[in-house]
Amino acid sequence: MRVLLAAAVGLFSTPLFAGDIMIDDAYARASRPGAPTGAMFMTIMNHGAEDDTLVAAASPVAKLVELHTHIEEDGVMKMRPVEEGFEVPAGGMHMLQRGGDHVMLMGVTETLENGDMLPLVLTFEKAGEVALEVMVDNDRDQGKHGMGQMNHKHSN
Repeated sequence: MRVLLAAAVGLFSTPLFAGDIMIDDAYARASRPGAPTGAMFMTIMNHGAEDDTLVAAASPVAKLVELHTHIEEDGVMKMRPVEEGFEVPAGGMHMLQRGGDHVMLMGVTETLENGDMLPLVLTFEKAGEVALEVMVDNDRDQGKHGMGQMNHKHSN
C-alpha cells in the first residue's frame, strides 16, 4: 500500500506524459482580481516522430475556453482566438506563455484563488484528449518558469 501511495504522490509532482505529448509547468492566473477572465500557461513537448496540434481546450470553470494569441496591429498588441490550433513539432515544443499563445478562460464561473486546482482537458489532433488539473498562481512572475503542480490522467 505504501508503494502505491508513494507512486501516486510522485505522479502529482512530475510532468504529464500522454503518449508522445508531455505537459510541463502548467499554471493559471486571473486576468486581474475579480475579473471574469483568466488564462492558463504551460509548455507542451512532443517526443514523437510526427507533428501534432493542440486543437481545443475545455474546462468547467469558464463558460468559454479558447486557444488565444497576442498579435500586433498598428503598434497595438491585441488578443485573438487561434482556430487552427497550436502546432507542436515532432521532437519539439510549443510554449503557452503570458504575452503569447495561451488558453483563455472567459466567463469564469468561480474566483481563481491562489492554490486552487482547475480541471482542464486539452484535445490534440493525434494524441487525443489529455486531462489534467492546473494550479492557480496569481503571483507568478512572467519570466519565472519552475515546476508547476499538476494532477493528471489521460483518456482517449
